[in-house]
Formats: sequence, C-alpha cells, structure tokens
Amino acid sequence: MRNIWIACVLILGSIQLHAQDDLMAMLEKEDAKQTNYTLATFKASRLINGQTVETIAKQHLNFWISHRFGAINSGFIDNFLGLDEARIRLGLEYAITDRLLVGAGRSTIEKTYDSYVKYKMIRQSNKMPVTVTAYGSIASNTMKTGYTMESGTVMRFNNNLQRQTFMGQVLIARKFSDKLSLQVMPTLFHNNLAENVYMENTQAAMGFGGRYKLSNRLSVSAEYYYNLIDKEEYEEAAGQKYPYHNSLAIGFDIETGGHVFQLHVTNSRGMIEKHFIGQTIGTWQNGDLFYGFNMARTFSFEPKIKK
Repeated sequence: MRNIWIACVLILGSIQLHAQDDLMAMLEKEDAKQTNYTLATFKASRLINGQTVETIAKQHLNFWISHRFGAINSGFIDNFLGLDEARIRLGLEYAITDRLLVGAGRSTIEKTYDSYVKYKMIRQSNKMPVTVTAYGSIASNTMKTGYTMESGTVMRFNNNLQRQTFMGQVLIARKFSDKLSLQVMPTLFHNNLAENVYMENTQAAMGFGGRYKLSNRLSVSAEYYYNLIDKEEYEEAAGQKYPYHNSLAIGFDIETGGHVFQLHVTNSRGMIEKHFIGQTIGTWQNGDLFYGFNMARTFSFEPKIKK
C-alpha cells in the first residue's frame, strides 16, 4: 500500500512540474508577442557637443546652458588656463510629442542663431536592435560682413542667404546593457557661402559616440566626428594647409533630479554642428583643449490632474 502512495505522489509531482513548464512556455511566448521598448539609452538629448537619439517627454521644455572656456594652453598668468575667456550658447527645446521636439538657440561664436527639429523614427525593443532618430537644423551667422574668422579668413556676405547653413543627421544608437550605449551619426551640412573658393559648400562627416554608466547618477561619455573632406586635394589646390581638424570630446554626465550636468574637455569651441564639425581649429596633440559644461533644466507643462 505504501508503495502505491509513493507512486501516486511521484506521478502527481511530475504532472505538476510539466504543467508549470507548459505555463512558463506560454508566458514566454506571450511576452515575445509584446513589444518591450528600451528606455534611457542616454541621459540627455545632447551627448557632449552633438545630439543623442533621445527626445524628451511630451509637453516638457529643456533649457540648455552650454559654456566653453578658453584654451588650456593659453597660459596661466595671461589667461588663467583659459578661464578668462568664455563662449556661451543658450537654448530651448520643447517636445510636441514623446518622439518629436523642436529647439532653438543662440551662440556667441559668430553670433549664430540656430533652430532644429528632431524626430525619433524607430525605437530599440525586443523586436528592433537599434533606435534611429532624424535631426535637422538651420544656423544663421549674424556677424557684420568683413569679420575675420579664427582660421584667418575674412568673411564677406553679399546677402542674408549667404549667412545660412543647413545640416541633417541620422542618429543610430544601441543600448547594449544597463551600462553601455553606443551611437553613430552620419552627417551632411551645406554652407550657402563657402569659406573660400577651394572649399566645398556641402560637406559630409561621420560621428561616433557612446557613454558608460559608472553609477546610477554618473556616467563617462565621448564623441568623435571625422570630417570626410579630401584634405590633400584642398591643400594641393589652395597651396596651404587645411585649417580645420576632427572634433574629439570626453566628459562626465551627472544627473541630479530635474538637472543634467555635463563636464567635458574638447578641442572644439563651437557648440553647434556648423562649428564643431566644420570649424574646429584646435588639436589634442598641441594641447588646444577647451573645458566647459552643459547644463539642462527640464520644465513640465503637462496639465495637473485634479484629485
């Protein structure tokens, strides 16, 4: 009799385990049917100088303050390692939807006004390996005609159309883990007026960027833009060295509630694509480095729910 009871218990146990396995398999199949989107690939909508695939929540407003000091190698006595100089960009961006935002800003470099649109087309999920965001901007140089650029070129405008620069990017990113996110940024921009007759009005570049989380509130980030200009062809035609270099920036992101604070070092002083992709004068090899910060404060305009 005892053996019969033991056999019944074993049979019931195997039936229960088999039922649990079937239930788990059904749940896994059900989860596979649902789309689970990846969140927070990056901490902010801006990586360092350039953009990330991130947008902001609907009816939210970001106020950006970007600041760059002078070159570190500009001297301690004369320039206090660059702290005596400053370049600033103030910007606002507003989310029309969770995936679409518009923005505008003003930089002290060339007294430039910029405006842009950003749309998250594809979101990374259990069914999609990457997030893809489209980004386009217009920049307007408002300097008086005849001013001298950092490269030494004297710029003269015949009309306001020549002051415009148009830029387009496709931002492609993947969050590989809770800590690591990487992004590529194919870029095309067009200056209505080239700096000289040897420079192309339309230029292309490829950007690479990423961040690694050190803690819940601290991460290290980097970005690099490779300008696809044929520098040898330019130097042969112009009889002079190409004046600009590729942009490299390294920094830290600190998240504090409604603020994102970014500290970084870069060889680019500009804070919009026209400047840091197309007009970077400094090089890391020569110590032409600028330290600075970005700070973003987010405001919500969502209607308050009455209790």
